[in-house]
Amino acid sequence: MNALDATGIPGATAAAGDGLDALFRAHYGRLARVVGRIVHDQAQAEEIAVEVFLRWRSNPSAHGAGAAGWLYRTAVRAALDAWRRSQRWSRVERALAHVGLAPRTPEELHASRAERRRVRAVLAALRRRDATLLLLWTEDVSYAEMAVAIGVQASSVGSLLGRAQDAFRKEYERRHGQPS
Repeated sequence: MNALDATGIPGATAAAGDGLDALFRAHYGRLARVVGRIVHDQAQAEEIAVEVFLRWRSNPSAHGAGAAGWLYRTAVRAALDAWRRSQRWSRVERALAHVGLAPRTPEELHASRAERRRVRAVLAALRRRDATLLLLWTEDVSYAEMAVAIGVQASSVGSLLGRAQDAFRKEYERRHGQPS
């Protein structure tokens, strides 16, 4: 029994293991270069090439005379998928750069957590109806749905929401001063 037999991967017999060694030695370098031309990152190309060989090993229908063709076709498809993912991510980064969103610093993350804790404490101090209205309002719930949730007429929600906002502001300022 060789090491490939112990992997538990379907199709990983001694013959497949011997075939994998021979196939790997014969095609790995060229396969990694082909993938590298697509993804423009040699380390990623080598990872993709290894993944393709692992896929081959677990796919018995790919074994046989057409194994080399299967490897190259699978490698090119995997490389194109990786390249497309990279391109999509680049577009997202460019779009976020135009909007002005940058990765948040640890200080900003800490400040936002502290602000959330303050808001939660203020909400807990408000009357239940006011806190409920404010939370529903932040989730863009319609006035009709808010009215049902708190058991009032829909025509009353606007004024009740305004009062809840005033109560929140006053309680926040009482506890923490002016909001930052």
